[in-house]
Amino acid sequence: MPKRFYEQTRQERLVYLAEQGLITAAEQELLQKNFPLSDEYANHLIENQVAQVHLPLGLAFNFVIDGRARIVPMATEEPSVIAACSFGAKLIQQAGGFQTKSTERLMIGQIVFNDVGNPAKLLQTLAHEEQAILRVAHESYPSIVKRGGGTQSVQYKKQQMNPQSTSFVTVELLIDVKDAMGANIVNAILEGVGAYLQTKVNEEVLLKILSNYADHSLVTATCKVHTRDLARGIAGEGNKIARRIVAATDYANLDIYRATTHNKGIMNGIDAVVLATGNDFRAIEAGCHAYASRKGTYQALTQWTLNEEAETLIGELTVPMLIAIVGGATSILPQATFTQKISQSESASDLAKMIVAVGLAQNLAALRALVSEGIQKGHMNLQAKTLAATVGATDIEVPKLIAKMKEKPTMNQEVAQLLLQELRMENNQS
Repeated sequence: MPKRFYEQTRQERLVYLAEQGLITAAEQELLQKNFPLSDEYANHLIENQVAQVHLPLGLAFNFVIDGRARIVPMATEEPSVIAACSFGAKLIQQAGGFQTKSTERLMIGQIVFNDVGNPAKLLQTLAHEEQAILRVAHESYPSIVKRGGGTQSVQYKKQQMNPQSTSFVTVELLIDVKDAMGANIVNAILEGVGAYLQTKVNEEVLLKILSNYADHSLVTATCKVHTRDLARGIAGEGNKIARRIVAATDYANLDIYRATTHNKGIMNGIDAVVLATGNDFRAIEAGCHAYASRKGTYQALTQWTLNEEAETLIGELTVPMLIAIVGGATSILPQATFTQKISQSESASDLAKMIVAVGLAQNLAALRALVSEGIQKGHMNLQAKTLAATVGATDIEVPKLIAKMKEKPTMNQEVAQLLLQELRMENNQS
């Protein structure tokens, strides 16, 4: 019987990917070297570079998204993330996979006027200048307009801290950056429009900057799970676990402490794919957490409901997901080219849909573990390999040490160290 992917060595996994046509022979050779960035290359990316930080890059399986099988690249240091994600995707796959949809894909750029004495008059002037604003925006970055993107619309708003304070007036440009990261595009347009407006109004411009709250780039993933698949071999347990998943989500909508950890689990998966593909995980994090607070309190990002009659658990995740496949680190970092190829992402929207599906699978796996056997059991089983490496076990000793650790009621570094000593004494005696 052939070894499953997780049982293979790294070299065997690369051979498998090459045999499947997912990487070329040249890419396989490059990846086998496990190369870091050259110092010269790294120096061009950041300032004051002194070393490099490496994260393992792995693959999650069992994803069927909109009828298409996908392999998901994930970069993370946490042992249980990829296994849990693959497990959650398998439960969903057994009920037909993920369905996704996305809204418009627009970035928001803001020009903020500070200490406005007559906001009504300024808003009137800005509205009168709208066509000119759009013209200047197009002229400020004509290449994106030629590619079918550019500024799509303009909106305005007045804000103040309290009735006695001075007012801010904001011009917001909604910009289609196509498949690019878009920061440079948006900021260049804002500079052009800001300079134009300074010739038309006698007000102080405080800020010209993009927003990472991409609520005009929402992506939704939905799924179904057969309640019987949630069970661990106990009759009727699946329905009970499904009800507990719904209850746990309801509780997260009431309690900010739980909601924070609930959403952190979702971001375990989302961040790992965003990082693997060379995108800005900090921007995605900020936008998702802002979206979780859109109703005035911080709540769970996922929704889970139970259809008792159909014995089906239904999940949904909607988040801002302004992701790129060209520009910035997505075009510079070597692993980004590899991961985009592995994920078979045909567009930025396609990659965004995969990422949101990953977040939903991650949440399902975490909630199922939490409301049944508990998160620690599965996590520590996967943590055993990390513990073995931490105490200095060799490649040959690692599987034997893991087997010994699993026989113990508790698993920690002290236990691992003692068991490694026992193992080495046994080997010396034999």
